[in-house]
Amino acid sequence: MDFLPTLPTLLAFSAASLLLAATPGPDMTLSISRALSQGKKPALYVVLGTSLGIVVHTMLVAFGISALITASPTAFLILKTGGAAYLLWLAVQAIRFGSKLTVGKVDEAKGTPLSNISSGFWVNLLNPKVIIFFMTFLPQFVTAGDPAVTHKLLFLGFFFILIGMPVNALVVLASDGLATWLQNNRKVLRGMDYTFAGVFSIFAVKIFMTQGR
Repeated sequence: MDFLPTLPTLLAFSAASLLLAATPGPDMTLSISRALSQGKKPALYVVLGTSLGIVVHTMLVAFGISALITASPTAFLILKTGGAAYLLWLAVQAIRFGSKLTVGKVDEAKGTPLSNISSGFWVNLLNPKVIIFFMTFLPQFVTAGDPAVTHKLLFLGFFFILIGMPVNALVVLASDGLATWLQNNRKVLRGMDYTFAGVFSIFAVKIFMTQGR
């Protein structure tokens, strides 16, 4: 079971993943919009598609980061430092601009399960923010000298999906009233922004302090 991270690492990763899953983004906007226009079942296929997109990101990060560690631990250290800076930047952006959730019922032809899965897949796979986030987020929870780093990154990526899918599915099932409620209760979204900013600022500072020792 070398692929399992320590309990404190797993708890920290779980908290960050849960917060990220609950924060409105392109994937949540798409799934809610699809639920309002086509129904909950097509929207759940979108959620499946977004999760498949995360699978691809996980594979690329796991094997890419492992190769980077083998080639140059110093480069991995630079990546982690850059990742910490990126997390701090995300925290600042969350405070400055806040979460955006603008959805509405749009009349459109009902898509097939495959087309809905494809929509969710591509919205995550081609989103530059998701690509950069996974490249900088997952490596914060592994160390360069760990012989099981590839397996741990794979575990964390799939664990992220395990946490995110139920959250996204609940959002879809509650979409009828949730979208309107969130848009009418901006204080809730701002509270999520400040929580998001606080958690990722703590991660960033912790990484900087650890690497400065």
